[in-house]
Amino acid sequence: MARLAISRRRLVSIIGGSAGNLVEWYDWFAYASFAIYFAPVFFPKGDPTAQLLSTATIFAVGFVLRPIGAWVMGRYADAHGRKAGLTLSVALMFIGSMMLALAPTYASAGLLGPATLIIARMIQG
Repeated sequence: MARLAISRRRLVSIIGGSAGNLVEWYDWFAYASFAIYFAPVFFPKGDPTAQLLSTATIFAVGFVLRPIGAWVMGRYADAHGRKAGLTLSVALMFIGSMMLALAPTYASAGLLGPATLIIARMIQG
C-alpha cells in the first residue's frame, strides 16, 4: 500500500511538472507563430522585414538566456527544493506572459513597447 502511495505521488509530480513544461513551450510557440501579426504593432512603421527581424531578435534573446536561467533556477532548486524551483519557474513564465499580453504598442508608448517585450523574454529565459 505504501508503495502504491509513493507511485501515485510520483505520478502527480510528473503530471504537474509536465503541465508546467507544456505551458512554457506553448508560450514560445505562440510568440513565434504570431510574430508576423504583432511585429508591426511593436516596431516602427516602415520596413516589414526589419519589424520581423526585430521580433525574431527578441525571441532569440529568450533562448540565449535560457542556459543562464537554467543555472540560476538549478541553484535555487538546490537550495530551496524542487517544488519551490518549479513554482518559481511557472510564476516567472506567468509574469513574462502577462507582460507580453499587456505590453504597450509602439504607437502608444514608443520604445517602451519593444523594451517591455525584451524584458518579458528575459524573464522567461
